Amino acid sequence: MINKGIVLSGGHGTRMSPLTKSVNKQLLPIYDKPIIYYSLSILMMAKIKDILIIVNKGQTKTYKKLLPNGKNLGIKIKYKEQPYPKGLPDAFILGKKFIGKNNVALILGDNFFYGNSLKRKLKNSNQLKNGAEIFLHKVKNPHLFGVAKTNSKNQILGIKEKPKKRYSNLAITGLYFFDSKVVELSKKLKPSTRGELEITDLLKMYLNKKELYATSTGKGTHWFDAGSIDDYYKTNKFVLSIQKKNKKKVACLEEIALKNKWISKKHINASIKFYGNCEYSKYLKKLI
Repeated sequence: MINKGIVLSGGHGTRMSPLTKSVNKQLLPIYDKPIIYYSLSILMMAKIKDILIIVNKGQTKTYKKLLPNGKNLGIKIKYKEQPYPKGLPDAFILGKKFIGKNNVALILGDNFFYGNSLKRKLKNSNQLKNGAEIFLHKVKNPHLFGVAKTNSKNQILGIKEKPKKRYSNLAITGLYFFDSKVVELSKKLKPSTRGELEITDLLKMYLNKKELYATSTGKGTHWFDAGSIDDYYKTNKFVLSIQKKNKKKVACLEEIALKNKWISKKHINASIKFYGNCEYSKYLKKLI
């Protein structure tokens, strides 16, 4: 079982500039919660309690105002600053000490997932022992993403980054599960022409060893790359619609922790005091 998780929450946020000139992208709101709540909720639903959040240089204090150490959620949160963006696999190099000899999950801090079957799939992926597993989602514009081709048995046959010609409509989302070899493999990577370590190069290492597995998000599951301006506003509208329809909050971290039996009602009361008089607190009161 994987008990370590990384949220990659760095980057310049240039795709959303000027919104991100003064605020980190992952701290922008998706309707009534910061973006990072949604990515963090995915790790918590996968029953991962030991979490490292990688942030830009000098931003740890800002994040700690929102998510100090995880005690209020029954989890452990640590921070690591990234001097400048070096690509996704750099998260494993920076997190070497945190990962140790453990397997680890990685989610990009601006990725949004929602679906009825998601919880079950996350638990299954969390049982990974060897190799790597990626989450794939069908898209209409595969040329904008790294994509994977699979066979009828959901085995990965190949990977391409932003293919100009049609190769596959299965986008590689920002949710990954890796064995402990990921640290040493990441160290072997060489920067691409854009000067960064590429996640597709890392995945191809596992593919060449026939140790790369796929999980499809499937019908009824929604995925947005909330780091792009269009998807950011689509995600806002989606969360508003779902919450009004179901009368339940999406990515309420305290509710997930309570369902996982990681916290008690006294922790909920402490969170209500922390958030103050707001709609989020009113929702938390209903949990107790």
